[in-house]
Amino acid sequence: MTDALAPRALILGSTSRYRRELLSRLRLDFDVVSPEVDETPLAGETPQALASRLALAKARAVAARFPQAVVIGSDQVADLAGEPLGKPGTHERATAQLRRMRGQTVIFQTAVAVVCQASGFEQSDIAPVRVTFRDLTDAEIEAYLQAEQPYDCAGSAKSEGLGIALLEAIDNDDPSALVGLPLIRTCRMIRAAGVKVL
Repeated sequence: MTDALAPRALILGSTSRYRRELLSRLRLDFDVVSPEVDETPLAGETPQALASRLALAKARAVAARFPQAVVIGSDQVADLAGEPLGKPGTHERATAQLRRMRGQTVIFQTAVAVVCQASGFEQSDIAPVRVTFRDLTDAEIEAYLQAEQPYDCAGSAKSEGLGIALLEAIDNDDPSALVGLPLIRTCRMIRAAGVKVL
């Protein structure tokens, strides 16, 4: 009887340091486990569908290894007119991404999923963030990339850092979503899964 009432472990199924830092804001004890999920887009998959599928796949993969835990999975895909833009990985690819995005509105599709295999709990949601980039010069792009080197960020920019200077506007309803984990939605789902947040 006591075991049924014991709080479940909370696990972040992610290798992202940004998501780990965001989840830490909630002052909850949690572990971090790599989900080891193939992130290759499916043929014809939209950025929104890709982000949603990967968030759920990551949560399910970790929940399969830790069935008693409440597991959070998340994924973000930058959506430029329906085309998915991933993490650039290199300076050259980041330069090309920012050149394509200048003067454009990009939707950062940030998905989150919460799964507890033991209780059968599974929910997911997506927090779209509309980001309008300034009409950047090549010199501004180069200066930014040299300063911040955001090669591990979808869309090649960190809005929580110097990347904010690249932008005209951000429009969303979950302020941490652009950084990589929509905490309002995450709180709602982990509460529903039985995790006490406050």
